[in-house]
Amino acid sequence: MTTTTQTAKVAAALVNGAELTAKQISSRYGVKNVRAVISKLRSEGFSIYLNKRVSSFDGETYSKYMIGTPTKAVVAAGYNALRSA
Repeated sequence: MTTTTQTAKVAAALVNGAELTAKQISSRYGVKNVRAVISKLRSEGFSIYLNKRVSSFDGETYSKYMIGTPTKAVVAAGYNALRSA
């Protein structure tokens, strides 16, 4: 019997195109510290962005995590950081 970690479940959802709020990640996957899970995924090489949105229903602002493609500037900064380390 194999078990899938909470981190792997969140990664799979994001890779499959889900855009999730911190509250959704907590309730769906039982994650207590969402920031730690996202930080771990980023350190594993996932390009995860936190985008702010405004609800068309009530005008409230909320944030959603999603997988994205890094810009050339971000990739260049990463390579520069590796060179100087």
